[in-house]
Amino acid sequence: MTTIDLNCDIGEAAEPDGIAREASLMQLVSSVNIACAGHAGDDESMRRTVKLALDAGCAIGAHPSYPDRERFGRVRLTMTADALERELREQIHRLGAIARAGGADLSHIKPHGALYHACADDPEVAGALASAARSWREGIVLIGGSGSAALDHWRALGAVGIGEAFADRVYEPDGRLRSRSEPGALILDPEAAARQAVSVATDGRVRAHDGAWVPLEAQTLCVHSDTPGSERIAAAVRRALQDAGVEIRRTRHD
Repeated sequence: MTTIDLNCDIGEAAEPDGIAREASLMQLVSSVNIACAGHAGDDESMRRTVKLALDAGCAIGAHPSYPDRERFGRVRLTMTADALERELREQIHRLGAIARAGGADLSHIKPHGALYHACADDPEVAGALASAARSWREGIVLIGGSGSAALDHWRALGAVGIGEAFADRVYEPDGRLRSRSEPGALILDPEAAARQAVSVATDGRVRAHDGAWVPLEAQTLCVHSDTPGSERIAAAVRRALQDAGVEIRRTRHD
């Protein structure tokens, strides 16, 4: 049977409606990537989100970013590799300590926003993340874009890297995500997101915004918690995957 991990970036909401939305999403996915005070989140939100994730049976991962809450971690910062490693280490250890206090451990690390893309473009950035991750636990899984150079960088360093695709984002013909600054970067129609998810899980490809098919093999699929209508999108994706005979389950690498 084909299997896929369904993940969600979470722990980013501060208002009651957003917190309730994230709690609902955790009932639909198999893994969560929790903001750890770089672009969003604090100790209180991390403790709350870890507990909800454990109750829902989700694998728990850290979602570190450039330290830029004002711009939600979506702008690349100029930092030395050493300074970036120290920052990411602090974020990962902060969440990891909270997870362990709650009786769990981190299963993976997924960089957020601009850091996610910088890991693919810059071996020094990818190395800083790998080093920070290793300081928490040797062999912890690193998640990067399917087919991206980030995975090659991490694997060359001896780290475990797995490829990710997105159900709610539009792709360019070269396999990169369409920039959020471009029109039509988000998939807001739950059924369209579901079709894309099934295409990735069963055929290893997505249709780019220009209509071309792009190869995209992934072990994990993401739905963003802050995409408008994310609960409906995640529910449609989960239902469509199951109807297509795809088993949704957290991927174990330990």
